Amino acid sequence: MKTLLLAATAALAFVAALPANAAPPPGFDARVEALRKQFGVPGASIAIVENGKTTLAKGYGVRRLGSPEPVGADTIMTIGSTTKAFTAADLALLVDQGKIRWDDKVVDHMPWFQMYDPWVTREMTIRDLLVHRSGLGTGQGDLLFVPRSNRTRKEVVTALRNMKPKNSFRGGYAYDNILYMVAGQLIEEVTGETWEKFTRDHLLRPAGMAKSTSDDDGFVASPDHAQPHARINGAIRGVGDQQVLDERSTLAPVAFPAGGLSVSANDFARWLTIQLGQGALPEGGRLYSEAVANDMWRPVVLTGGGGRRPTGPLGVLQPMFSGYALGWNVQDFRGVKMISHSGAVFGFLTMVVLVPEKNIGFSIVINSEDGVFVRGLMYELLDHYLGFPKTDWAAIYAKNSQDQRTRAIAALQTTQATPAKVGPSLPLQSYAGDYVDPWYGPMTIRYADGKLRVDFTRTPGMTGTLDHYQYDSFRAVLDDKSIEAPYLNFGIGPDGKVERITLKAISPLADFSYDYQDLLFTPVAAKRP
Repeated sequence: MKTLLLAATAALAFVAALPANAAPPPGFDARVEALRKQFGVPGASIAIVENGKTTLAKGYGVRRLGSPEPVGADTIMTIGSTTKAFTAADLALLVDQGKIRWDDKVVDHMPWFQMYDPWVTREMTIRDLLVHRSGLGTGQGDLLFVPRSNRTRKEVVTALRNMKPKNSFRGGYAYDNILYMVAGQLIEEVTGETWEKFTRDHLLRPAGMAKSTSDDDGFVASPDHAQPHARINGAIRGVGDQQVLDERSTLAPVAFPAGGLSVSANDFARWLTIQLGQGALPEGGRLYSEAVANDMWRPVVLTGGGGRRPTGPLGVLQPMFSGYALGWNVQDFRGVKMISHSGAVFGFLTMVVLVPEKNIGFSIVINSEDGVFVRGLMYELLDHYLGFPKTDWAAIYAKNSQDQRTRAIAALQTTQATPAKVGPSLPLQSYAGDYVDPWYGPMTIRYADGKLRVDFTRTPGMTGTLDHYQYDSFRAVLDDKSIEAPYLNFGIGPDGKVERITLKAISPLADFSYDYQDLLFTPVAAKRP
């Protein structure tokens, strides 16, 4: 026991003795390039700041496979859910201005806002919007805007009143995106400016983030933006060849307050510096006050930790405590406090990490969905800056990821290889009709040329053929292969007619934002003459 205590004391002393403004790891550029090529990542954008100085802001690889244009320090990439910290900062600006308070009731600023339960509607605060404790299930409602939508943001927010919660209000943590859209709409209700305009004019530009964009048109119009990529031609998403995706299909614009900002390495370096400075601008002055900076980093809801760490090589990375603050994860990591958030939209992945005690922060963004690269590099950087022995975390994550995908493919193949050769109960044309879900809205199924065709009408391009699977279940073969497809399970009533349709994602590893399991379609009642 004494030996262990001495070793722990020596390790902590070594961490505390790290020199100020230490450089990135030796050979870092070569390491990034080696990992990028090993895992087939087209391009990466990385920023590192230490003690108020930018020590790295650089791009690697190319913006688009098959094209020579390189990723540079000013190339913008979509940063997914790391946008949530920016939306929280938008609200922090309004708190500083006295226009709102964190614990104001949402209905005080948006009288038309409704949740499923009237009591929750009355009690929901601005703080509640940001910390994933609303009672909604993980990703519930994401199909309102994933992967695209023809709804307005206000229409998405209005749909909440029809969304039955999975858990009790403030009863626990379940990650959601839709309430960040409420936060974006609230900003518009309070200021008269859209989230896009307010974020650009009052947050990004005053922060000195000159290249970053807060809207879809700005991203596409930028002459220096990266193209999204994904592996979509294998047995499941994430397996197969890297393919270029439509740059407008990463996330529906209505959802941008939850995940739609596009940021460059140079601009991320500014953001990291401001965060570590608790709102202070590098040139002097403040973007927001120290008081609201502390609010944004203060954990509100417990997300994990406690108990015994899991065994295996990844066990050491598990926190003993973790909580969610306002747009940030807060946890312990190897004896220090770490503020972080990951981000994922279709074709891009992001990780942002801050270690306030060491005044260190970094961001990693890639224009593909190869998470092993991001996670592996993240922990290599943390070990370097905290003084721990070098470990090939990418190799460990690669094995873990490969094992997970192998099991998922095997499960999928087993399921699809042995369907019951029974059904369907009705002639195909009897499954056709107009259907509606209380929160998603309409879906149509049409019969023509001996086939059933489905159209999720509020999600442009989400159409496909229904192939019979077993009993009264059909497998959707979607025209757009980048969209995770579902099974449609038809419930037949005693009158021999379809009375309901439930859905389930086909892939065992489908992103939680494809929340097909939360849908319940019923036939649209025939209009009376």
